Amino acid sequence: MSPLNETFKALSDKTRRQILKLLRAGDLTAGEIADHFDMTKPSISHHLNMLKQADLISDRRQGQNIYYTLNTSVFEGIMGWFLEFTGKQPEELEFFHDDHDSDETPQKTAKTRK
Repeated sequence: MSPLNETFKALSDKTRRQILKLLRAGDLTAGEIADHFDMTKPSISHHLNMLKQADLISDRRQGQNIYYTLNTSVFEGIMGWFLEFTGKQPEELEFFHDDHDSDETPQKTAKTRK
C-alpha cells in the first residue's frame, strides 16, 4: 500500500484522529493515551500501530516507558498534496482560520473491561 493510502486509512478512524489530537499537546505513553478512552489496552495498541505504520506517529523508549510523538512532517506533506489542487497558500484559505474539525479531543473516562 502506498504511503498516502496508509495515511488516509489511518486517518479514517475517529479514535485514531482523537489520539493524534492528544499528541498535539505533547508526547504520551500508551497508558496515558488509554486513560482517555473506554477501550482495552490491546485496542489502543492496535490504533497506535496503525498510526505508526502510516508514519503519523513515532515511538521512543525512555526507561521502561514507550513515548509516542506526533510526526508533523507527514501532516505537512498531506497539506501540500491537498494544496496542489487549489493553487493557493494556507493563509489564503478560509479553512485555516476556523476550527472545523468535529472530532473532539476525548475527555478522561472511567474504563471498563470489554
